[in-house]
Amino acid sequence: MSIARRFSRRSILGAAAVAATASLALTGCVAGENSEATAAEGTGDGVLNIDFATYNPLSLIIKEKGWLEATLADDGVEVNWLQSAGSNKANEALRSGAVDVGSTAGSAALLARANGSPIKTISLYSQPEWAALVTLPDSGIDSVEDLKGKSVAATKGTDPYFFLLQSLEEAGLSADDVTVENLQHADGLTALKQGSVDAWSGLDPIMAGAEQDGAELFYRNLDFNTYGFLNATESFLQEEPELAQAVVNAYEKARAWAAENPEETAQILADVAGLDLEVATKVITERSNLDVEAAPGEKQRAVLEKVGPAFVETGDVKSQADIDEALATLLDDSLVKKADPSVIKAS
Repeated sequence: MSIARRFSRRSILGAAAVAATASLALTGCVAGENSEATAAEGTGDGVLNIDFATYNPLSLIIKEKGWLEATLADDGVEVNWLQSAGSNKANEALRSGAVDVGSTAGSAALLARANGSPIKTISLYSQPEWAALVTLPDSGIDSVEDLKGKSVAATKGTDPYFFLLQSLEEAGLSADDVTVENLQHADGLTALKQGSVDAWSGLDPIMAGAEQDGAELFYRNLDFNTYGFLNATESFLQEEPELAQAVVNAYEKARAWAAENPEETAQILADVAGLDLEVATKVITERSNLDVEAAPGEKQRAVLEKVGPAFVETGDVKSQADIDEALATLLDDSLVKKADPSVIKAS
């Protein structure tokens, strides 16, 4: 049976979900992030609802090159792209069914799974240093310890938020020692510039642009950044395994292409995110390891084991048992092991 025939029933539901949640997913976009995503109208032949995000450069390549559209055209499957402004928005879209496949940080995927979201991580798109603590010159903040009694902007449910929590813990502080302003990434930077907060737990590529404009990354720690997780809903994986495999195949093609074309990869990021090419190049060449092993496994589980207890301590997850169950069921390397990028067609 073709992908298209098996996909038609789910496409109707997916299209309705996109219409219901598209405005949520676009909240807080930075310049250049005004999405092309609109509610997908079911064609009757099937719709693949998939996200793209400036923090996931491989998604930008796949979208720009039109590889999924070219590969799935013969099956009559329409590809509908929805922009994620952050891991929290991608998780909202996955939970609601607005997207079948969405991009998050590893920490955010664990949080979602531990709170009952039926998702699986099917591939890794990067090993980034995409989060750091940021302030403005002459703020008087030079270390994490200096944040005591200060206000910090962070997007809850995303890697920068968990980066902040880990940084505070390492410095002998807790979230109670600061005022966390829950703002979407771009809005957090705006609040910092306007003086509404003292610091911002930032995310690239927005953070790289702020750094070029004079903002200071006063605390960095690669170990506190979790991997980039590509997630899919369990219903999608069960009902459309061939389509899910096509997505992973496309990601493997994009990974190889990015390694061979770093300059064009940076240009694609610059165009989508509205960044100077110099900034985008820094993100791609200095702070994004796109050539990471794609299969999620023990290395990622070990990283998440360190993050998990913080969710329980902050009340974001009810119990450690929920964390343990999520860790045991989140990662799925089966599609990566069968990946064949050669079957992905050029547009």
